[in-house]
Amino acid sequence: MRPSKPHSINDLMQRVNNIAGLTLGQLANQYHFKTPDDLLREKGWTGQLIEYVLGATAGSKPLPDFEDLGIELKTLPISYKGKPLETTFVSVTPLINVTGMTWHTSSVRKKLNHVLWLPILSERDIAPFDRTIGSGFLWQPTPEQDALLQRDWEEQMELIALGRVDEISGHLGDAIQIRPKAANSKVVTDAIGPHGQIIKTLPRGFYLKTSFTGKILKQQFQL
Repeated sequence: MRPSKPHSINDLMQRVNNIAGLTLGQLANQYHFKTPDDLLREKGWTGQLIEYVLGATAGSKPLPDFEDLGIELKTLPISYKGKPLETTFVSVTPLINVTGMTWHTSSVRKKLNHVLWLPILSERDIAPFDRTIGSGFLWQPTPEQDALLQRDWEEQMELIALGRVDEISGHLGDAIQIRPKAANSKVVTDAIGPHGQIIKTLPRGFYLKTSFTGKILKQQFQL
C-alpha cells in the first residue's frame, strides 16, 4: 500500500529518521518498490523511491514536494568525506516572458524556502542499491544565504531578459548556476534572442552549486 502523506513536520521527520542507515536496496525491498536493472540510466529513481516512502504528493507539479507542509525534498549524493558529489537541480529556468519577474515570486525561491535535505552516501565504487541513506534535516536559507541566492538569480535572469542567454555558463553565480537541462541536443525551446526576437535554444535549469550545498552540510553537521 502506498504510504500516506505526512500530516505534520514531526510525522515527516519521524519517517526520515526511520530510514536513516538503510541502503536504497533495503528500502526498495521493504516497500516492494520497482527497481530498474540499470540505475545509471535511471537517474531519477533514487528521488522517486524516497518521495514514495516519505509520502510526497506534488509529483511533477511546480509545488513543494510536501504541498501541505510547504517542504521541498532534495536528495544529496555525498562522498565518504561528507562533501556533495554533484550540483542540485532546483527548477526549470524561464527563458521567455521574464519581464516583471522578481526573486520573491520566483519558482527557485518557492522551492528553496523550506528544504528537507537527505544525504545519501553515493561514491562511485558503491553499487546503487548499496548506497546508504544518511540523516535527513530541514533547512531554511539564512538572510545572508537568501541575499546570495537573490543576487545570483537576478544577475542571470537579467542576461536572459537582455537576450544574452548564450553568455550564461556554469561559471556564473556563487550559489546558483544556470545550465542546459535536456536529455539530448535535439530538445529545444523558445528564448529571447539578442535583438528581442524569439530564438531556439536548449532548455535550461537552475542548479545549486556544490560549494553552496557543502556549506549547508557543514553548518548542519559541523564537519
